[in-house]
Amino acid sequence: MKILFATDGARQSEAAIEMLKHFRLGEGDVIKVISVIDMAVPMAVDIYGGYLPDTTEFEKTARETAVKILDTATTDIRGYFNDPPVVVETEVLFGSPESRIVEAADEFKPNLVVVGSHGYNTWERLILGSVSDSVVHHVPCSVLIVRSHDE
Repeated sequence: MKILFATDGARQSEAAIEMLKHFRLGEGDVIKVISVIDMAVPMAVDIYGGYLPDTTEFEKTARETAVKILDTATTDIRGYFNDPPVVVETEVLFGSPESRIVEAADEFKPNLVVVGSHGYNTWERLILGSVSDSVVHHVPCSVLIVRSHDE
């Protein structure tokens, strides 16, 4: 089985990792863990004098944070599937989480995509969008959306 697991390090992602331990996985199975960094710059920044900030330091910090998130998720996942071992791969991606997760699924060809749900209400979904909703409607495989225990 091939699983694509998208994480942002939030408690919803932790709940999704907890859900993975209920799967019966073993030798030959692969879990690819991705974290997507959204580097979108608000349009209002360019209104005043055409100034666009240098994002190099922000990108570096964001990448370091994503790597830590992936390391933590990988350690937890490997703890569940150590005997027999499951292959765990990681990748940091840049761009819109909705599109990058779908693109990663198109490339990796998983049997299942696992994402956490932030549980936004109608207004929050309208303003912020819903990554899980977009993933459900655009990936070519099954999707497991996990809510945290307190939602």
